[in-house]
Amino acid sequence: MSMPRRLPPYVERNHVKGHTYLSFRRGKGRRIRLPDDPTSPEFMSAYQSALLGQVTTSRPEIRSPVQGTISALIASYMRSSEYIGLRKTSKEGYGRRLEALRIEHGHRTVAGLTRERIITGILQPFADRPGAALDTLKKLRILIRHAINIGWVKHDPSLGIKRPKLQRIRSWTEDEIELFRKKWPLETKQRLAFELFLNTGQRRSDVVRMAWSHITPENRIAVAQQKTGRRLLIPLHRDLLSALAVAKRDHVSIITTAYGQSFSVDGFSQWMRDAITDAGLPLDCQPHGLRKATGRRLAEAGATAKMIMSVLGHTTLAEAERYTEEADQASLAVDALARLEGHKANGLPQTQSAGLGKPTKSSKKSAGERQTWRSLGESYPCSPWRAIAAELAAPVSHQKRPEQTATNAIETERKSRKINEPDQYPPAHTGLVAGSSRES
Repeated sequence: MSMPRRLPPYVERNHVKGHTYLSFRRGKGRRIRLPDDPTSPEFMSAYQSALLGQVTTSRPEIRSPVQGTISALIASYMRSSEYIGLRKTSKEGYGRRLEALRIEHGHRTVAGLTRERIITGILQPFADRPGAALDTLKKLRILIRHAINIGWVKHDPSLGIKRPKLQRIRSWTEDEIELFRKKWPLETKQRLAFELFLNTGQRRSDVVRMAWSHITPENRIAVAQQKTGRRLLIPLHRDLLSALAVAKRDHVSIITTAYGQSFSVDGFSQWMRDAITDAGLPLDCQPHGLRKATGRRLAEAGATAKMIMSVLGHTTLAEAERYTEEADQASLAVDALARLEGHKANGLPQTQSAGLGKPTKSSKKSAGERQTWRSLGESYPCSPWRAIAAELAAPVSHQKRPEQTATNAIETERKSRKINEPDQYPPAHTGLVAGSSRES
């Protein structure tokens, strides 16, 4: 078996569905498709252009994509007002993902997309990268929605596909916050960047662009969020004011490189990553976790969801309410355990296992203390109800009718108390009793 031909630097083989493609990729940059034959003049010309950064878009698929293919759908979407209206940074992110879809799946037809083909053919290669899988699914759904709008398909084949689960970036703990502060003194740039993150609650793309001119005389900082476009005016916390007071103002930007220049977003993120690692913190302590810590601290201080939105810049209540719910859960759990500790200290049971919430009955009463049940007639011996109870207790064959029993009971009461019948019992009452006896 012959060994595969050795390829030039930065050229890699991509195996997709039984086909092998050649592409140029420097580091983690985007892939540039090259001709399949590495010995051809076309390959060498394309390779030299890619090596020099002179990437051309003269491939046949881009100039005149076949109608009905994913490549043609991408070209149509990038001409739409929806894509044109995106911010520059959003276009860059969309462009990278759409170009990857075009390279790998541009030859496929849009009408041939099914739920199964999307899962196995498009998303399966990202099984070990849930973030890339989620981004690919999002962009694919944007393309399918555009295809429905222009009449290429009638339904969305991606419906029912579950979003890949991502591990959420967690909030920093108070111990981790103090550990970072101990490592980096107040006058260092790392500490200044840390305080900007923690006390403004902004994203890295916003912190890296903060300038001294954004600070107002009222000790507030003006922020124009890059992701949402929202404009915020945030008061400066005393911890941040202390860090700003000792910082050097030798550049327009608040945070600068070792050479006194502004950071790029990626360079700033890597610089912060190094500072976090040097402080002995774990890998899951990410810069964005400081934004989460801001929301957590605000919620624990009793801030409402709308107050948190005013600082973090959220456009919906859902994300802000998550911070307040977590803080409420923590405080409620503390109260619940405090009640449990107090209950144990008292030693008084609140409930019984035999009957939850029922009062306990003492089992130590003597036989003389126990009270036997007595009937109503026994409790009141002079009452006519005693005679009634005696009649009812007699055998069925000897029982009198109810109306007769009631009449005899009244007579017994009269005789025992020697009551004058005409005065105590009016004729109407006597007639009523007698009448009911005649009717029976």
